[in-house]
Amino acid sequence: MEPLSALKKYFGYDAFRPGQEAVVNHLLQGRDVLAVMPTGAGKSICYQIPALCMDGITLVVSPLISLMKDQVESLIQVGVPAAYLNSSLTERQFSLALRNAKLGKYKLIYVAPERLETDSFLSFARQAPISMITVDEAHCISQWGPEFRPSYLSIAQFARSLPRRPVVGAFTATATPQVREDILRQLQLDEPFQLVSGFDRPNLFWSVQHPRSKREGLLDLVRQHRQDSGIVYCSTRKTVEEVCQFLQERNFSATRYHAGLEPEERQVNQEQFVYGNIRIMVATNAFGMGIDKPDVRFVVHYNMPKDMESYYQESGRAGRDGDKAHCLLLYSPADVRTNQYLIESSAEDDETDEAQRALRIQQDLLRLSRMRDYCHTQRCLRGHILRYFGESAPDYCGACENCLSSYESVDITIDTQKILSCIKRTGERFGSTLITDILRGQRTERILQQGFDTLSTFGLLSHLSEDAVQQRIRWLLGQGYLRQDKTYFSLALEPKAREVLFGGKQLTAAFKLAPVQQLAAPETPVSADLFQRLRALRQRLAARSGVPAYVIFSDQTLREMCRRLPKDEGDLLQISGVGEQKLRKYGRDFLAAIAEWSQED
Repeated sequence: MEPLSALKKYFGYDAFRPGQEAVVNHLLQGRDVLAVMPTGAGKSICYQIPALCMDGITLVVSPLISLMKDQVESLIQVGVPAAYLNSSLTERQFSLALRNAKLGKYKLIYVAPERLETDSFLSFARQAPISMITVDEAHCISQWGPEFRPSYLSIAQFARSLPRRPVVGAFTATATPQVREDILRQLQLDEPFQLVSGFDRPNLFWSVQHPRSKREGLLDLVRQHRQDSGIVYCSTRKTVEEVCQFLQERNFSATRYHAGLEPEERQVNQEQFVYGNIRIMVATNAFGMGIDKPDVRFVVHYNMPKDMESYYQESGRAGRDGDKAHCLLLYSPADVRTNQYLIESSAEDDETDEAQRALRIQQDLLRLSRMRDYCHTQRCLRGHILRYFGESAPDYCGACENCLSSYESVDITIDTQKILSCIKRTGERFGSTLITDILRGQRTERILQQGFDTLSTFGLLSHLSEDAVQQRIRWLLGQGYLRQDKTYFSLALEPKAREVLFGGKQLTAAFKLAPVQQLAAPETPVSADLFQRLRALRQRLAARSGVPAYVIFSDQTLREMCRRLPKDEGDLLQISGVGEQKLRKYGRDFLAAIAEWSQED
């Protein structure tokens, strides 16, 4: 079967997205591939189409059970024989799946990397006609990435141990140039075709806020999206519990996910969210990898993540269907301290030698510093992300909070002198919170115990809000007048601070005014009433089939139905996302619903 024919027959698309066709063709020619494509760009199509066009079986090495389950469910829905072999199967189920695999009943088999090291699977693989090995989430192979999985290191050896080494395709959405080099080396790819299609997600609106109350900042966004699906990421289990309860008490449809819950509850909560029965998932970063839910309209980071890779991947779970979505990060200085603690604590469980652990901590703290830079920048947020991943970017994107916000120019020379003097008079031993409290004249227990209420700088900025003082301190850090200790977060003066204290240097800063709202909502269909009817029909069919609603048809496909109003199966088959299998399964129901609405109208 030709690639375009397979694309239309199984997935209902008339053309490949940018980058997909080149990857497909090189794999079909037997050439190894490394493809770095942003979330939502259609990486799975890049290996699923070659798998359908090749003789034999494609093995897909995937890191999480949830990822395998979602992928296999979606493939079965479009008529592709697929299965997964992992620890979620009973012994009987596993034996049956392996027997079917030996009989050649599957085109794609999803496996965890640990499975490749077992004798039973290796025995099967050496006898099976394996035409391709796909390594999904390939960044997990790199020790320089934040999600290193040691079992990924066995993949290259597994491929070499087969009677004939299959073509190998490696796919990821998050890889810096250093991580890409590591993937090439560790997987031993043979003169691979490399595609880096770009990290930009034009449909995502990026936003960073430093709110006095994170709860109020969260409420502002979820109120805008009361009918939409969203994810709220928190750094600790305790925060997950508190935020989830906070939302539930305000009548938002929310549930929770973290490693402290029983596996059964995690599974139920995840399915409730994925199937659309609950709108908001509040979770630690244990949730999300492999959750192919395309209609997530917002992702909120209640706490700053530990690195840009994690932030890009987690926020990228919004808007996978191509519609507009909002990515909001709610920052506070305490997030940095929490992440530092998590980095150092995780290193205690590292089984490598002391030198390797120290290097790992150093790398993680450097990534944490780069993440903090993102939270403080006044430049384009999209550009900051793209430059981090090695791409050039304009200074203005017109689709992030920094680009669309209004700024006020303020002479902060006198305020700066007061801040610098306060830091100096307290011995350069304290962080921004205490310095702010001193300058604002707050008689806290700590300030009174230290006697800081007697300082000449006590209360000198009492006319400013806490946020305004913090704004000035952040600006001075960003401009190199202050530095912050990476361990204790104490503030200290840099040499150029003398220019302001004693050299008469004048400082003018641009401060952001009120945060902007998110971009416009997704495109409205011709009839909102028909669109809601089709969504309700989709939900009923999904419940009947035991699959998530998006597996039936995406929102984009439903919108196209609303615009084109197909009258028969031939018309319906022309709509993007309607393939032959789904036409047979669901076409009659959707055509009937459209005809009924048309008669009423």
